[in-house]
Amino acid sequence: MTIEHNETDHEPPHATSPTDHVLTELQLHGYRPFQDEPDPRPLPDARIVAAAAADIFDALVASLSETRLEPDLEDLLWSTVNLFHRANERIERELDDNEQAQKRSQRDQDGSEIRAVERERLTAEGMTLIERRNSMEYFRDQAADVCTENLIRVDDVKKSPKLAE
Repeated sequence: MTIEHNETDHEPPHATSPTDHVLTELQLHGYRPFQDEPDPRPLPDARIVAAAAADIFDALVASLSETRLEPDLEDLLWSTVNLFHRANERIERELDDNEQAQKRSQRDQDGSEIRAVERERLTAEGMTLIERRNSMEYFRDQAADVCTENLIRVDDVKKSPKLAE
């Protein structure tokens, strides 16, 4: 005689599955656009960017302060700022390429609907690139401000009289 057990009775609760995450994203944002399509997702909120920048630098300072890696802290903090600077430069290059493509499209305009749609797509892509660039510049500026604050704080801690004892 065997007793049937329902396996789900003993199953612990799980976090959301990857499939659930994808479906939630699709419900929230519709779809993930291809490279040549406009992205309907919102840009990050300014206060979230500021908090994220602070968290990044706080984590580095907390992890490396008062360790053998502390001499590398200043370089690592500025390298993190540079990460956003390089991302901004990459977006600037994409924006320059888009501008050239828009000029070519304007020059090649022949009145056809195909050319007009292509030009509209390039213009929309350029607007998105401008928004991304502005957001990345803001992220870089926030990172630079937080980096400077953390470097001043770390320097003050080094000069603290309680540590000199």
